[in-house]
Parts: sequence; structure tokens; C-alpha cells
Amino acid sequence: MSFDALWAALEPVGRDAASGGYRRFAWTEQDATLRDWFGGEARRRGLDLTTDRAGNQWAWWGNPDADGPGVVIGSHLDSVPDGGAFDGPLGVVSAFAALDQLQAGGFVPGRPVGIVNFGDEEGARFGVACAGSRLLTGALSSDRGLALTDTAGTTMAEAMRRAGHPPESVGRDEPVLRRIGVFLELHVEQGRGLIGLDRPVGIGASIWPHGRWRLDFTGEANHAGTTRLVDRDDPMLALAAAIVTARQAAGERRCVATIGKVAVTPNGVNAIASHVSAWLDARGPVERDVRDLVAEVAEVAVAARAHEESFSAATRFPPELVARLAGTLDDAPVLGTGAGHDAGILAGAGIPAAMLFVRNPSGVSHSPAEHAERDDCLAGVEALARSVEALATDEPARR
Repeated sequence: MSFDALWAALEPVGRDAASGGYRRFAWTEQDATLRDWFGGEARRRGLDLTTDRAGNQWAWWGNPDADGPGVVIGSHLDSVPDGGAFDGPLGVVSAFAALDQLQAGGFVPGRPVGIVNFGDEEGARFGVACAGSRLLTGALSSDRGLALTDTAGTTMAEAMRRAGHPPESVGRDEPVLRRIGVFLELHVEQGRGLIGLDRPVGIGASIWPHGRWRLDFTGEANHAGTTRLVDRDDPMLALAAAIVTARQAAGERRCVATIGKVAVTPNGVNAIASHVSAWLDARGPVERDVRDLVAEVAEVAVAARAHEESFSAATRFPPELVARLAGTLDDAPVLGTGAGHDAGILAGAGIPAAMLFVRNPSGVSHSPAEHAERDDCLAGVEALARSVEALATDEPARR
């Protein structure tokens, strides 16, 4: 099946008619449709379809237990609220298209080739990014992961059970991890690096350290019209200080930081808030700078606590793998990124991993404005197919 046909089948799922963005959250009706799509494409190609303990989907060309470990490609299908069409799905669609290209050309791999759909990569519903790969590798414990709640108070365990996945199975999955010899994730670029280089495809070599923290502010609920300013205990003022400090501290440390999600109680126009929770996303080239930034925000805001919900240390993909990809892809440019990915989680678990980036002419991501031109997408498929052909020709080394 062509890239265009694959893309057209997936594109409408979870799209909001008003914003043009996507709402594809973990363990929802939209997620079930996406999983059905993945399963259908796997079966169409005669691939062996499995689901791991964390709920991630795998489609194998060959037997990784007998002939592996294999070469795995793919990404995720979920989105941030009102996200773009390409973040995640481009990697999964391109994986199927690259496999089709290899099979049509008569390629016979020397080791199994797998395609993966990692669940809950964005963390939009339960707050922890890359939850599927973190649960798979044990970077996120099953107890903590299953106890996470969404804004309606539904736990991840409850959501999984309603979707038909047994939460009792969740935990580090050693047999699945042993099947992965190398992981290569294609992703739309979430910045402007390839625009400046005028290249359609680049190679990801590293991911900045990054994390998410919840800041809780407590005040006193009261009437907005009758309470004197001097008598007010308004936690929104502390939130405002946190937002400004995050921006200033990030600029001083060559980092980036955003408070983009806020929950206010009681959230009334004419009521002084009694409680505010805000979520800080902070990233940068140096971990110490990121942590110092967070500490400064918490101190200035006089937050009751700054609770770390997730953190990923700096990831540097294996230089020999990056160099091999560069040689295979005619010295494609090598880039770092401030965005977290499942490839980084697997690399942190000791699995050789790297990334391919496809040019995004808008330079915008996590927004309906996110984009990739068709010709660049096809160049990405070609690059992915050539990379798999090179990597799957090797004899697998047992880990």
C-alpha cells in the first residue's frame, strides 16, 4: 500500500473539526481506533501481531525469538491536545511504507524486522510522557503508572481495563526487550534545524535532559468583589511569579521552560482561587541547569511543593550507529533535539537506538500548524528503508 493511502486512512482519526488539531489520548475510543488500524495493517502484510505487558503493539516480519534480536522501526499514534497530524503517526505510517518498499524490491532480511506503536507517548491524559516505553522498560514502575489519574479522576489502571487491556500484566517485559536488537524511530522534526540546512532528512544523535514538574499553590477562596486586596491570599499571584521566573531563568541558563497547563479551584470568574496546580516543562543541554531552573521557580513562587512527575537524563545515541546511518544516507546532517521520544527511553535501557527526522517547513509542532511536505515524507520513507536494509543485513548479536 502506498504512503498516500496509509496516510489518508489514518488522517481523520481523532481530528477536531473546529481546531483542525488532534485529540488522540491513551486508552480512549480514538486510541482503540488507532490500535485497530495498526492491527489491520499488520495483518494485511501477514506480520505477527503481539501486544506487550504495557499495551504497546508490535508487528514482526520474521521470528525475533528464534532469529533475533531484530531491527525495530515505528513511533507512536497518540497526540497532545489539539496536536498536529505528523508527530508520531508519520513514524508509524513510514515504517509500514518502508517495509512495503523493501518487500516489493525483493529484500530478504538477515534478521527479523519489527514495527512498533508505542502507547501514551505524549502523556496527554495521565501526565507522564513516554508511559508505554517507560512501563515496558521498568523506567516507570507499574504501581506508580497504574495509579496515575486523568482530569476526571480515572486511573490508568481503570482506563486500561475499560479498553480491554489487563492492568495486572503491566511491568517490565524482558522477553519483548530481548527481541529488540536496534530501534530506529522516524519523526517529524520539531524545530527548524533542517530548514536552515535545506535538507529533507536528518539523523538524531542526542536528546536534551528534560522533565515535568507539578507546582501546587494554596490560597484562600473568597469573593472577588468584596474582599480587600490586603486581605486576599490569592495563589494566582504565585502562579504568575512562577511563569515569569521560568521564562527568565530559562533564558539565563540556555534552557527552555514552559508552564502550559493549569488547574484552578474553584475556577470561577468572580472567586479568588483556593488552590492552583501548574505543570512546568523544562529542558536544556545541561541537566544541572535544568534542575537549578526548577529550583528557582519553586523558590520564587513559594510553592507548597514542586513534584517531579517525570525526568529523562541526556540521551546520546550510540556514535557508531549514528555514523553508520550517516554513511548509509549520504552523510545526512546529524542533529540534537530538545524533544523527548521513545527512542530515548529504549536507549536509556541499554538498547541501541537512533532517530531520523523529516523536515518540518513550519518549524512548529504540538499544533495544527505542524507540517511536512509529501516529497519530504517520501524521502523519509526512502531513508528509513535504506537504513533498515543496512541494519537488517547484519547477523543479529544476542544481548
